[in-house]
Amino acid sequence: MRENGPVTSATRQPETPAASLPPRLIATDLDGTLLRDDKSVSERTVAALAAAEEAGIEVFFVTGRPARWMDVVSDHVHGHGLAICGNGAAVVDLHGGPGAHRFVKVRELARENALDAVRLLREAAPGTVFAVEQTYGFYQEPAYPKLHMEIPDTLAPAEQLLAPDAPGAGEPVLKILAFHHELDPDAFLTVARRAVGDRATITRSSPSALLEISGPGVSKASTLELCCAERGISPEEVVAFGDMPNDVEMLTWAGTSYAMGNAHPAVIAAASGRTVANNEDGVAVVIEKILAERS
Repeated sequence: MRENGPVTSATRQPETPAASLPPRLIATDLDGTLLRDDKSVSERTVAALAAAEEAGIEVFFVTGRPARWMDVVSDHVHGHGLAICGNGAAVVDLHGGPGAHRFVKVRELARENALDAVRLLREAAPGTVFAVEQTYGFYQEPAYPKLHMEIPDTLAPAEQLLAPDAPGAGEPVLKILAFHHELDPDAFLTVARRAVGDRATITRSSPSALLEISGPGVSKASTLELCCAERGISPEEVVAFGDMPNDVEMLTWAGTSYAMGNAHPAVIAAASGRTVANNEDGVAVVIEKILAERS
């Protein structure tokens, strides 16, 4: 969580968990993890990613971002060129460059589940407002704040946005977003999970009370597991990095995992190791150490 601030120093080595097998894949979150707070990728991190790929270690960007927000790292994909977006709702081929990405895998949120989640959250947390994220479209309620620096395709109540005759009705829903102006972010997450139950997967990656709601069982971890299985890569051969609650399942699943120095307490508890903060190139610090040990 960004407001926690860094809690380690870049001069320290990361707290390194013992890896049972040499890593074959690095899975890294973007915001608050690989990216610095200004949304840049440092030269040191670019060099570390390239060195990992050169050494035969695949790198997967695993993010809550939609595919259209992947321009920030599209110049740094190597080899397979794939990224996991929308908290696991989509696997995207970034080789085409900005605006020309291809959806390789989509794990959609059924509209009936999304409508159930909207109804139950309106009851459990009055004042919640919603937006709908689809493969190519973004739609929101009029009261939903301008959090994403983009113009929505349609403004309407969530129930209309998710109706069978809604704009983009033939397009898969990747996730819905729920925002509350007053609730504490972690308290909102707890209330939502209790209210919605197994109808959807609910998480958060923002310092504000903004929840991300995906299909049942859809998470960064479950989609990463599918991608790894296709490559014959076991969890023990994966090194993962993250900083917010939407990373917890991925960090728990991976054989070796690191919480960033700026990470949310739940992430620190889930990870098997810690590195320095995103602004101190914490991902690069670990990759450099892995490569040094291999050589």
